[in-house]
Amino acid sequence: MSLRTSPELSASYPLSASPTRADPHEQRGPRSAGAYLEDVSPGSGALPPRAWYASSDAASLSLNGSWRFRLSATADAQDDAFAEPGYDAGGWAEVSVPGHWVLQGNGSLGSPIYTNHLYPFPVDPPRVPTENPTGDHLRFFDLPSDWPSNGGAVLRFDGVESCARVWLNGTELGEFKGSRLPHEFAVGHLLEENGNVLAVRVHQWSAGSYLEDQDQWWLPGIFRDVTLLHRPAGGVLDFFVHASYDHVTGEGTLKVDSDVAGRVTVPALGIEAATGESVTVPVEPWTAETPRLYDGVLVTEGERVPLRIGFRTVVLQDGLIKVNGKPVLFKGVNRHEWHPERGRALDLETMREDVLLMKRHNINAVRTSHYPPHPAFLDLCDAYGLWVIDECDLETHGFVEQAWRDNPVDDDRWTPALLDRAARMVERDKNHPSVVIWSLGNEAGTGRGLTAMAEWIHGRDASRLVHYEGDVNCRDTDMYSRMYAFHEEVVRIGRGLDGGTHRRRELPFVLCEYGHAMGNGPGGIDDYQRLFEAYDRLQGGFIWEWIDHGIRDERYGFAYGGDFGEELHDGNFVCDGLLFPDRRPSPGLVEYKKVIEPVRIECDGADGAVRVRNAYDFADLSGLTFVWSYQVDGETVESGPLPVPALAPGESAHVKLPVPPDTRGGETQWTVRALLASDTAWAPEGHRVAWGQFPVAARPPVRIAPGRAPVLGEGLITLGPASFDARSGTLKSIGTIDVSGLRLDVWRAPTDNDDGAEWQTDIRYGLLWRKFGLHRMRHRVDAVEPGDDALTVRTRVAPAARDAGLATVYRWTSDGERLRLTVSVGPEGDWTVPLPRLGIRFGLPGSADRVRWFGGGPGEAYPDTRSASELGRWESTVDALQTPYVRPQENGARADVRWAEIGGLRIEGDPEFWFSARRWTNEQLDAARHLSDLTPGGTVWVNLDHGQHGIGSQSCGPGPQPRHFLRAEPAEFSFVFSEIG
Repeated sequence: MSLRTSPELSASYPLSASPTRADPHEQRGPRSAGAYLEDVSPGSGALPPRAWYASSDAASLSLNGSWRFRLSATADAQDDAFAEPGYDAGGWAEVSVPGHWVLQGNGSLGSPIYTNHLYPFPVDPPRVPTENPTGDHLRFFDLPSDWPSNGGAVLRFDGVESCARVWLNGTELGEFKGSRLPHEFAVGHLLEENGNVLAVRVHQWSAGSYLEDQDQWWLPGIFRDVTLLHRPAGGVLDFFVHASYDHVTGEGTLKVDSDVAGRVTVPALGIEAATGESVTVPVEPWTAETPRLYDGVLVTEGERVPLRIGFRTVVLQDGLIKVNGKPVLFKGVNRHEWHPERGRALDLETMREDVLLMKRHNINAVRTSHYPPHPAFLDLCDAYGLWVIDECDLETHGFVEQAWRDNPVDDDRWTPALLDRAARMVERDKNHPSVVIWSLGNEAGTGRGLTAMAEWIHGRDASRLVHYEGDVNCRDTDMYSRMYAFHEEVVRIGRGLDGGTHRRRELPFVLCEYGHAMGNGPGGIDDYQRLFEAYDRLQGGFIWEWIDHGIRDERYGFAYGGDFGEELHDGNFVCDGLLFPDRRPSPGLVEYKKVIEPVRIECDGADGAVRVRNAYDFADLSGLTFVWSYQVDGETVESGPLPVPALAPGESAHVKLPVPPDTRGGETQWTVRALLASDTAWAPEGHRVAWGQFPVAARPPVRIAPGRAPVLGEGLITLGPASFDARSGTLKSIGTIDVSGLRLDVWRAPTDNDDGAEWQTDIRYGLLWRKFGLHRMRHRVDAVEPGDDALTVRTRVAPAARDAGLATVYRWTSDGERLRLTVSVGPEGDWTVPLPRLGIRFGLPGSADRVRWFGGGPGEAYPDTRSASELGRWESTVDALQTPYVRPQENGARADVRWAEIGGLRIEGDPEFWFSARRWTNEQLDAARHLSDLTPGGTVWVNLDHGQHGIGSQSCGPGPQPRHFLRAEPAEFSFVFSEIG
């Protein structure tokens, strides 16, 4: 039996000789475009799928580089003459391969299209539009002088979107669909020493497009590597590395099945065995935390293939996903492949950058949404250590618009294509220890085709589990998976009170998508993490998603849906990542790192001690060193090492802190950090893995004696260092510093999560705030009252067309040097909405640039995104305070600020406040659609907020938890202003 088939699959849907697929070695004559484009089969002519490996001692030739290119508007606009040797393509354009042609040519080669789930063409499966951009590619190459003269050769395409037809030296090899999957063709009999002509016709739309309706840009082209591989006589065909681990005995068992007999050696383990032979020896197991790989080699008569072997066992046991005998907790992300200039054409270093960023931010798992990644990415996951859910290139989400009628996954005619996609994923990636779960695809409804895929995968590879979120009854899957379940439902699931089938109730639960990282957010992920750690059944989740899919653009900075003139698009819903398009970490990623940190450092009573808990699943703490520091008013006055035992996973220890220094009169705290004790493959010595802060002495109250009386002058009122407009009571200056427009502010530029998603029936607060009129509040002055020791200004702040308002009183006092403002707010009328923010806003001269503050930092924080906000003293420019979300929105607030200094002005809060400053108003920020719309003005606008509404994840999930609502309730807060020396 071939390793690439199973009896069940061969009987029903043979991969190599089904009625819809010709023998892979049979050369076929020309076919009309419509015949193969709208054929539901996976194609013809390709070799059966097999394991992918990066190198061997057999010769190979990369065909990446500059290719000749011709674009046609339809599939049949040109004949096949271009594939013949001698064809003159001198007038053609050039494109880079790997690449997408719509991202090249400065717009002359078409444009990207973004839709979330709607098909950008009429839904009439398997038919596709006549308007079908088609790219003819030509690559001319000579064989290297040392290319072997014996044996055969294989031409491998690692990824082409969405349908390709291939010729070599005028002979048609076949055609294929399955964009993110490898396809190989036997070409040894066609090669010439010189002047080879490789011709590839790529169509944007095909029957395969119905199976590839993922939430991403539609980008046609040859976007992964093209390689010519010499296949020596007796060379390796397919092989399957079985490397299990017995956690009881500490032994690993290795067996390498191979289509071609050979031998396997692993020098570090003293293994030398024939293929097909099992060998059991003591080993160090592979896990995502301890990714131990053994170098080996598979040797056949004609080839040597290096192996990287990781011993691990994945099982479903006791209702849990266990690896090497232990349940695992996924702290994961969904990862699309993306580069802001090259789209899905990633190079190795970009992939490595992704993995290093994940490891440095405590991420331990990746779901390859929603297709198998470039295989080199999985090599990196093996080497650096990440759990992987490898997802098939399958999504038919657009059929939800017609209640899943005609859905291909429930139509037997499409089942061979589904099985082909499953097999190409499994066979390609089966030798990666990082892959612990196969996923059938994403958002494709339900149907017999998915069941056939699950049955084939279970039969082909019993060493991994199977996932599919759409299988709500878990008939075909090994776990219960959901997207964006609200916290309350996750609690019920954790307690086993969610109902469903008996089988489902016995399975572990994974949130395959949660924490929608679109714009400012996601909020509330710390609440999810607490639930994951509280209930065994909850085995973690995967944030949606890794990176914003913005396309670098001269007009906008980064473009999103609609920016290329698409009639049908989903706007900036494509920008929902923890990284900005240029791979800068967003505040959401910094927050996630803190939330999922693998060491918990918590206050342990009042006796000057901390509780350190090892939250790793497998690693002890021997690789970390701990340090303490003691801060007074945010400045470190002493620090030193903290002895912490090398705790095993799950263990904790009570660790005594040193006696603090005598620092009476200030706010004091401990900070304890867990750092890498030495360099690792993914981060240098001293890299911070986890941290905790614990208050000692509270902040002293902010006191100012109201000793000065207001003085009325010509049109002005003077109070201490400040002057006010006598008629309106508006603050004009503090000392030599001009101040403009100080007033109550309740509006923020709604975030993507404030606005929610259009399909949601829950309250979408961004829309509700606009409907209520909070973006156009009016300010009425009722009284300006100079008193013996205060200036009181009474106002009412309310939206037009509403009877609800906020009675707002500003009370100003001064001791001669400093100025205190106390703001009292009382809601009037029927307030049916929470407030976006509550505080004051004022303008400073544009020369105000540097900011210093004592409070949370260094990055932004909001009520439900503040886990990573570290109390200390920080500095920044006004420009650097801004968070560059691709679609501008509320951003940049620093939490728990005790005092801030900007433009020569010092501001102290009573109580602490949120601080933000920007060179445009909140209204201008709200009106902007791209960063390029924001033009700095001559004023720096400062917000001092008593409260902020939570962020939540409602762009595709729950809104903020009720405790993070900013309700319209009576409030009073104060600020003390003074001019800096």
